[in-house]
Amino acid sequence: MFTRIFLVACIFFLLCSGISAKAIEDSSGKTVQLPDSVDHVICSGSGCLRLLTYLQAQDKIVGVDSIETRKRKLDARPYALANPQFKKMPVFGEFRGYDNPERILTLAPQPQVIFKTYSSQMGYDPVELQQKTGIPVVVLNYGNFTHLRPELYKSLRIMGTVLGKENRSEQVISFFEETTTDLDKRTVNVPVDQRPTVYLGGVAFKGPHGFQSTEPAYPPFKFVHARNLAYDKAMSKKELSNSNIAKEKIVAWDPEYLFLDLSTLLLGDKAGGLYELKTDPAYLSLSSVKENRVFGLLPYNLYTKNYGSILANAYYIGKLLYPERFSDVDPDKKADEIYQFLVGKPVFSTMNGLFNNLVFKKVPLK
Repeated sequence: MFTRIFLVACIFFLLCSGISAKAIEDSSGKTVQLPDSVDHVICSGSGCLRLLTYLQAQDKIVGVDSIETRKRKLDARPYALANPQFKKMPVFGEFRGYDNPERILTLAPQPQVIFKTYSSQMGYDPVELQQKTGIPVVVLNYGNFTHLRPELYKSLRIMGTVLGKENRSEQVISFFEETTTDLDKRTVNVPVDQRPTVYLGGVAFKGPHGFQSTEPAYPPFKFVHARNLAYDKAMSKKELSNSNIAKEKIVAWDPEYLFLDLSTLLLGDKAGGLYELKTDPAYLSLSSVKENRVFGLLPYNLYTKNYGSILANAYYIGKLLYPERFSDVDPDKKADEIYQFLVGKPVFSTMNGLFNNLVFKKVPLK
């Protein structure tokens, strides 16, 4: 009898005090109390706003971090290109999660929830941020398409629950699963000796880099079963996400196909992977360079991983390496199908134009 009275009293207290009894466990394992209905939010940290855009909840955003309002000549973020209104929104803090609690408290309307990615690696501490603002902070693991795919899906589901977008979060997860399964089915039975050797250079990591920068665990190569020469099972997870490969090793490998992540163009005309391929004697000795087998790919790692661009790149690589297995695929149109589903607009031609129309093309080296 006492237990029942105690429970009723607790519920009455919660209702009278305006504190919601709704709660959720975030990616950090912390239980976060939430309002019954969430209509206004902000996204802090790399990729956080991208995930919200995938869930079609842009109308709930009341402020953005500083990267969204910057003027960029080259922007490789499809979610941002599809949502130009972000550029005109109030700024609540610096990019990569360096929030300003005072600015957050001046937003009108006030966010009811703050979503936060990469909180254990950089930026404002989420516990302190919640204490200073009084706003629930929900930590999300941005995940990836390799060993952290379950964490990505968990984050989409958490965000979907908070925003009332549960159905959409399941649609996005199903889309990722169906797309990667399709890529695998097309190529899984290619004999190992018929899988070309490949290397990707110019991968961005906290900014643009030259041709030695790569991702040894690059998902598109894995999805279409290409032989990524930079991949080594002995590497740590950090090394697999980004590595600087010695130039001598690239020359010794002499890959059959070279791919250039076009984010390297952000370094300008006299620097970066494209300039190096045109001028460095070591790279000029590569058979792929001599025989013009260098191909441009969508930048995929600007403000962390662009999942749509990863999938679009995989279809292009598959079409290039195994044309008979992708005879029904037009890579440009496939990219727009992916972007239309994820960010609501077919932005491929816009991105291609920004990067000198080199996406999914042979890169001219003379």
